[in-house]
Amino acid sequence: MASVPSLATQVRQRVADALAAALPQEADADPLLRRSDRADFQANGMLALAKRLKANPRDLAGQVAARVDAGDALAEVEVSGPGFLNITVTDAAITSNLAARAADDRLGVPYADAPGTTVVDYAQPNVAKEMHVGHLRSAVIGDALVRLLEFTGETVVRRHHIGDWGTQFGMLIQYLDEHPHELDHAGTDAAAASGEEAASNLNRLYKAARAVFDSDDAFKERSRRRVVALQSGEPETRALWQRFVDESKLYFFSVFDKLDMEVRDADIVGESGYNDMLDETCELLAEAGVAVDSEGALCVFFDDIKGQDGQPVPLIVRKSDGGYGYAATDLSAIRDRVFHLKARTLLYVVDHRQSLHFRMVFETARRMGWLDGDVTATQLAFGTVLGKDGKPFKTRAGTTVRLEDLLDEAIDRASAVVREKADKAVPPLTEAEIAERGAQVGVGAVKYADLSTSAARDYKFDLDQMVSLHGDTSVYLQYAYARIRSILRRAGDAAVPAAHPELPLAPAERALGLHVDGFAAVVAEAAEEYAPHKVAAYLYQLASLFTTFYEHCPVLKADTPAQVENRLFLSALTARTLHTGMSLLGIRTPERL
Repeated sequence: MASVPSLATQVRQRVADALAAALPQEADADPLLRRSDRADFQANGMLALAKRLKANPRDLAGQVAARVDAGDALAEVEVSGPGFLNITVTDAAITSNLAARAADDRLGVPYADAPGTTVVDYAQPNVAKEMHVGHLRSAVIGDALVRLLEFTGETVVRRHHIGDWGTQFGMLIQYLDEHPHELDHAGTDAAAASGEEAASNLNRLYKAARAVFDSDDAFKERSRRRVVALQSGEPETRALWQRFVDESKLYFFSVFDKLDMEVRDADIVGESGYNDMLDETCELLAEAGVAVDSEGALCVFFDDIKGQDGQPVPLIVRKSDGGYGYAATDLSAIRDRVFHLKARTLLYVVDHRQSLHFRMVFETARRMGWLDGDVTATQLAFGTVLGKDGKPFKTRAGTTVRLEDLLDEAIDRASAVVREKADKAVPPLTEAEIAERGAQVGVGAVKYADLSTSAARDYKFDLDQMVSLHGDTSVYLQYAYARIRSILRRAGDAAVPAAHPELPLAPAERALGLHVDGFAAVVAEAAEEYAPHKVAAYLYQLASLFTTFYEHCPVLKADTPAQVENRLFLSALTARTLHTGMSLLGIRTPERL
């Protein structure tokens, strides 16, 4: 089915047509339509237009109002204030438009006009290290962006650029070679080993290797030789390195599974995946004169990037000892994504502290012509997770919080909330259902707290607030959805959700209906701007408007059978919209809570 234009779109077009009829020379003028608390919509475009034309804004607004084709959709168009147009749509138009939206399995959300291929680089843990709270935002924001872009028709290539290369592996590999059973699992089937066991093995081995490395100069020298063997591709060393990668993936997948994220092995292309391209990347940069020799290192310089001493800060592509920096890997990744994957957009969900690095990398790629007007790269730089004290989130001992511990605590808190309400459910929730709902509510609470804040901003991690039934939380949204599903179950066969455009609407019905009708526009805007927080804000307002509707408009005890059906219809469509929107954020909506 074709996308369903919202009433806002339809009203905007009617006002634009009237404006063009009144002032043909201004046919492209924007009526600047927005929602209003004085009417359904307000058009403000005549004010700026009148100022530019040196005309009276109220007179101009009156000329436009007289030419608006009201048809069956508009109940009133009046001039207000200094020259606004206040526009009210008919009740029938609201219900009819919602019926068209309900008939579409996409709720009328359009596909993008010109979809292409986007690579989203997100969730970038490090091999042989535990994931911590710092990995949360990249994973959650990136997953929501993937969902949004795919829903609007974009072809999305997921890339998890894991840290699986570097000098630290010399130490780890050498220690594993000398202690070959350190990564063995308690069970006989390593493939079935738990992520928790994998994390324990890696953590224990890393600490043991570091202790020997710091205290034993002979071991330190053997470790350095292992780095050379790894980089040269020596088979035994590569095999030991692969054990670390495989063990780490067991752990990664367990954490991502707890986060309710789909991460496929094919999507994991770490730093090592671009090793074979590094030499050629450096040669191309040098041949083009984009990178130059500086004290034996291959560097790219920028006129507008200088250090505190006023000297240029270079992007080091190849070090003076012949080793490669992160820049060589990132530039090779751009080449692969642009020329092999044929991506038109590269999106990096990476901590804001790496902004300077990516600014230099992207500018280097532009100088090489790898990025141009048709191919763009953007860093979605996210802020920091803070504790209640407003400082970076740490344990009481001052160490970084393990991501698994954080999620487990959220699930425990949410399970307690679910348990408090379990006896009121009809029928009461079983222990298995309480555990399942607790996980869905707890993980949803963590995700929503992150996604309801603009990615660029820091936010405070407050589990008490996150799992609250009150305020802007995912729990509030999930309970709104479960409440609607309960209403629909109670209706049973006695009444069915059916739209009745002939019926008048109460104020709370109108407000809810108009907001439901705006879902498609919000999704399109959020995908275009890489702004999942806009979907979260929309959903919170949707749940709030439904609460008001529920308080003021009896559903099953409405005045007439037709009104019962109409309110069931509005409730059902609200539930579908909540479910779809929450799914785009990667959050579950349980049927019963």
